[in-house]
Amino acid sequence: MKGGSLSFLLVLLIATITSVLCFSDGMLPNGDFELGPKPSDMKGTQVINKKAIPSWELSGFVEYIKSGQKQGDMLLVVPAGKFAIRLGNEASIKQRLNVTKGMYYSLTFSAARTCAQDERLNISVAPDSGVIPIQTVYSSSGWDLYAWAFQAESNVAEIVIHNPGEEEDPACGPLIDGVAIKALYPPRPTNKNILKNGGFEEGPYVLPNATTGVLVPPFIEDDHSPLPAWMIESLKAIKYVDVEHFSVPQGRRAVELVAGKESAIAQVARTVVGKTYVLSFAVGDANNACQGSMIVEAFAGKDTLKVPYESRGKGGFKRASLRFVAVSTRTRVMFYSTFYSMRSDDFSSLCGPVIDDVKLLSARKL
Repeated sequence: MKGGSLSFLLVLLIATITSVLCFSDGMLPNGDFELGPKPSDMKGTQVINKKAIPSWELSGFVEYIKSGQKQGDMLLVVPAGKFAIRLGNEASIKQRLNVTKGMYYSLTFSAARTCAQDERLNISVAPDSGVIPIQTVYSSSGWDLYAWAFQAESNVAEIVIHNPGEEEDPACGPLIDGVAIKALYPPRPTNKNILKNGGFEEGPYVLPNATTGVLVPPFIEDDHSPLPAWMIESLKAIKYVDVEHFSVPQGRRAVELVAGKESAIAQVARTVVGKTYVLSFAVGDANNACQGSMIVEAFAGKDTLKVPYESRGKGGFKRASLRFVAVSTRTRVMFYSTFYSMRSDDFSSLCGPVIDDVKLLSARKL
């Protein structure tokens, strides 16, 4: 009887975990906004009923945009499907979602600038919130995928995306599409790597049809990162790339440094003063037409290493290592690219070297 009860509990536990994972990872209900308002809930492109878009609640000047729609001379393009929404002055959208209290989650969404120059978005799941600047356009399509993370304080999360802008034209504001969520599992250091998540395998949800990678913006004041254990210590974002659409040196995920010295990634590791360590990593290109001479600068405490890489833009990588003696109990490991780069196939998409398989080990363990 005991064995039967145990088997039943095990099956129940597996079913529960599976249902949580299946529900958590992927597009939010109507996250692609393909289910739209009724004509009676519209005034031109403006949605006038706050509950008109299924699964969402609206506030302020929100427009329902069809792909190919024109605003003056500007053609509004939707990244996937036929519809997206635009947030005007002080407008917001929100959705309540069942989550697991204490768990970490990452939101992924597409955003595009329209007519406002200094556009930014406030993302919040109380008590966490963050500001994501979107005035820098990283891809030639005008649409970029962004990630933002939070820790669930209860079993229900109210996800809010808000445009804090104040433009003369109330319709000016960012376009939003493809809102998805993924549960994050914070990695731990192992006896094979003092750094956590050194292979970048744990990170934000990547939309299956997205070919641009996911931008992880700088989170100077945020407690949680959509790229667990890593901090984005720069003015610009880094790009999270997947093996389905890019060349990745190791495993299924990597990081592309897309904005020169303004695109830096860092992690603080516990070290022993006077002990010798070796920081090893891979440097390559993402097979995305990012060609030319590149240099990745690696830092471990006060020690630095410049790693040159000649990219043909067709994939490939080399390995490098930095040997150093720890001068503190906490050593900051950081990477950035020396130069800005542009893709040779469109000359407007920012790109750069890829880093992956980052390991920190005591020299005696090698």
